[in-house]
Parts: sequence; C-alpha cells; structure tokens
Amino acid sequence: MTASWKQLLFQIPLMLISTRHINTKKVSVTPTPLAPISALQPEMRSAVLKGDGHTETIKLHNPVNLTLECTWPGKLNKVPNITTYWRKDGTEILESYRTASLENEQINLKREFIINNEESLGNYSCIFGSEAEFVFILRVPQIHDVRDKPIVSYVGDAVMLTCKMDKTDPMPTTWNWYKDNGTDKEQIFEVATPERYKITNDKWSTKLQVKNLTAADGGRYYCGAVYAIGLSLSPVDLKVITFMEPLKPFISIVVEVVVLVSVILIYERNRSKKKVAEETGTTSEQNAALPQGEDPEGDESSSMRHRKV
Repeated sequence: MTASWKQLLFQIPLMLISTRHINTKKVSVTPTPLAPISALQPEMRSAVLKGDGHTETIKLHNPVNLTLECTWPGKLNKVPNITTYWRKDGTEILESYRTASLENEQINLKREFIINNEESLGNYSCIFGSEAEFVFILRVPQIHDVRDKPIVSYVGDAVMLTCKMDKTDPMPTTWNWYKDNGTDKEQIFEVATPERYKITNDKWSTKLQVKNLTAADGGRYYCGAVYAIGLSLSPVDLKVITFMEPLKPFISIVVEVVVLVSVILIYERNRSKKKVAEETGTTSEQNAALPQGEDPEGDESSSMRHRKV
C-alpha cells in the first residue's frame, strides 16, 4: 500500500469524527419583518420667482414628503446654462448641484425633502447661480397671542398665564409649559407640584396658574403648542412685586417735597438772620458816630422844653 493510500485511510476516521459536531439545523434566510413604517403624506409647494428673489412661509404640523419647486423666468440677457443648487439653513446641499438650461424661456428646479422632525424644519433655498434665490421657510404654526409687556402680580397672590393659537391653524395635540432657569427651559409638571401649578388645556388655548407667588417665580415662561413634527413656543414674562412696590413713586415724591421744604426753610432762616444782623450792625455804627457823652435823644428832649417855655 502506497503512502498516499495510508494517508487517505487515516483521514477518513478523522472526517467522520468531526462531522458529528457540525450543526445541520437549517437557518432561515427570511429576515425578521420590521415594524411597519407609515408612509409620509406627499405634499408639493411651487413658486415662480419674480425679480431676483422671493420668500414664502410654509406651515407644517405633520411629517411630509415635501417637494419644493422653483421656476425662474431668467433675464433679458438669456444665458444658455446656469449652475443651480439647494441650501438648507445656509449650508449647501452638495448632491443638489447641476447645470440647467433654459426650457421654454425659463429654468425649473425641483427637489423632494423628507420633513419628519423638528430638525428638518428651517430655511430651504433654491439658487440660480448668482442671479436669483428663492427661500422656503418651513415651520410649525406660530402662536399669535404674544404679549409686549410682562404680567405683574404680587407676592403671595396667584396669577394666570394664558396662550392661544389662531383657530385657522391646526389644533395642537397638546400643550406644555416651561420656565426659563437661566440656562435652559425647564418643563413644568402639574402632577409634581399641584400646590404650586395648575395647567388647563382647551384645544387652541392653554392656561398656567401659579399659586403662592414668591419673588423667585418672576421671570420668563414659555407656552408650547405640541405638533407631530415639532414644538411652537411663545414667551410670557411675569413680574412679581411686593405691596410696597406701588408706593415707591409716592414715597419718592414725599421725600423730594420734604427735602425741598427743608431747603426753603433753611434758606429763609439764614436770610432772616442775615437781615437782623445787618440792621443791628447799622444801629451800632450810628451810635458810634455820636460825640462821647451825647445822647441822641437829648436834643429832642431839650427842644421840647424850649417849646414849652
């Protein structure tokens, strides 16, 4: 028997032994099905550029597949080709660059964007070289009830902060309230502190009642209309004062009046003293001018005696 046959006979038992440890169970090649993903609602917005640029605001409250389209009619000095592209919040979308040419005396630029969260909102611009720019502002519906002045209340009292949206806008899914702590917006939960806060939501409006006010409760609050795609915030300023605060202007006026009267009295007193001093000084000078031993009233007395005689 040759050496090759001997080697083969030696390897056969080893192969039989090793196959005993091989798992022959079949593995399915079908992947585990993923959770169904709801299709985004398609929506298209288009605009025709007039002049060198234009801005349009688009309100969104649900995730969408948004197609933006820009049509530029060009200029009198028609250019055969122009570089076009898109920008998001000032950042160029590199894969959107292309060279376009006039078709039917205009250039059409179209692109689809997936708008499915708050980060995907913002400013989208279609650029036609250095010739023109169109800006689409994508945002959630804005809260229209904005106050120019703060709400004023007193220490120990309760105050009601309110926010509302225009009923022509989509109704929010819910409302949230936040307090600015200096570095961030801290959400207010009624359940955690029912003795301090009470939140009442009613479709397009919301109310926050703050009880037992302290000076620390003053500051900036935010009401937030919650939509599926993002949050619409509006500030509400609260100023908490003590009952002495309204009296401060009156007290300052009284102090000013007292100071003014005191100055007048001091001035009049000094003036009176000066006048008396001047009169006393004149009399002393007149008496000093008479000869020694003469009485200023003596002449008058002697003349009266002569008349009697």
